[in-house]
Amino acid sequence: MPIDLTVIWAFIIAFAVFAYVVMDGFDLGLGLLFPLFPAKQDRDVMMNSVAPVWDGNETWLVLGGGGLFAAFPLAYAVLMPALYTPIIAMLLGLVFRGVAFEFRWRTTRERNLWDIAFAGGSLLATLAQGIALGAVLQGVKVTGRVYGGGWWDWLTPFSVLTGIALVAGYGLLGATWLIMKTTGELRERAYTLSWRFLIATLLAIVLVSAATPFLEAEYWRRWFAWPNIVLTAPVPLAVAAVTVVLVRSLERRQDLRPFFLSLVLFALCYAGLGVSMYPYVVPQSITIWQAAAPPNSQSLMLVGVAIMVPIILAYTAFAYWVFRGKVEPGTGYH
Repeated sequence: MPIDLTVIWAFIIAFAVFAYVVMDGFDLGLGLLFPLFPAKQDRDVMMNSVAPVWDGNETWLVLGGGGLFAAFPLAYAVLMPALYTPIIAMLLGLVFRGVAFEFRWRTTRERNLWDIAFAGGSLLATLAQGIALGAVLQGVKVTGRVYGGGWWDWLTPFSVLTGIALVAGYGLLGATWLIMKTTGELRERAYTLSWRFLIATLLAIVLVSAATPFLEAEYWRRWFAWPNIVLTAPVPLAVAAVTVVLVRSLERRQDLRPFFLSLVLFALCYAGLGVSMYPYVVPQSITIWQAAAPPNSQSLMLVGVAIMVPIILAYTAFAYWVFRGKVEPGTGYH
C-alpha cells in the first residue's frame, strides 16, 4: 500500500495544533484566572509555575501555522483572509501576554497595569482562537480557489459560542494546573475554581455539540446516520466516563489526576472535531488532497519534521521534568 503523504501531513498539523492547545491552554488559563487572585503573592506563584516553560509552548503554534502554509497552501490561502481579524487579535493578545510576563517583574508602581495586560491578552487570545475554530467549523465561503466571503463572516453566534467554550476549557486547565503546582490556600481556591470551570466546560461541550450537526447536513450524517453512529457514539460516551472520573478526582482532592483528565477531555473534544471535519481542511469545500502541496515538497518537509519534532518533544519533556513539583511562595522567576 503506497504511503499517502497528504494524510501524514494532515495528522502532523492536527498533532501540532493539539500540542499547542495542551501546552499553552493551561498557560492562557492562568491569565484568565489572574483577576480572581488579587494578592500579589498568589499572582507571583501562578506566574512562577509556568515561567520555565511558557515561552516554548508557542513552538507548536508556529509548526501548525507554518505547516499549514507549506503542506496545504490552498487551504492557507483561503482560510487566512477569512480569519484575518481573529488571527491578528490572537497574535496581539499573545504579544501583550509575553511583554507583560517580563515587565511585571521589573516594576512595582506599574505592576497592576502589566497584570491587566497579562489577563486581557490571555482573554483576547483565547476568545480569538475559539472564534476562529467556530468560523472554520461553520464553513468558509469559497469561490473558485479563493475566499469568497465578507470581512465579518467569521463573527456569528456559533463562533462566539465556541470562543466562550474555549475560555471555559482553558480556565479548567489553568485551575487544575494550579492544583498540581501549588500549595496552601492558593491550591484550595484552585479546587473551587476547578469545579466551576468544569461545570462551565461541560455546559459548553453540550451546547457546541448540539449546535454543530445543524451547521451542515454532512455533520448530521457523520454523527447520527447509520452505521456512522456506531463509530461516533464512543466519543460522547468517553467524554461522560472521563467526566465521572474527573469529578471523583476533584472530590478526593487529588493533585495530578484533575489536570491530566482535563487534557483527556480536551483530546476527546478534539477527536470529535476531527470526526466532523475529516477529510476536509476547509469544511465542505476543500479536502486535504485538493489543498495539498506537490508530493516532492511534502517529502522534503517531512524529513525536516522527522528530525525536529522528536528534538522539540525531548527538550520540552526534559524542561517539564526538571521543573516538576510544587512552586512555593518566594521562589522562582524574578
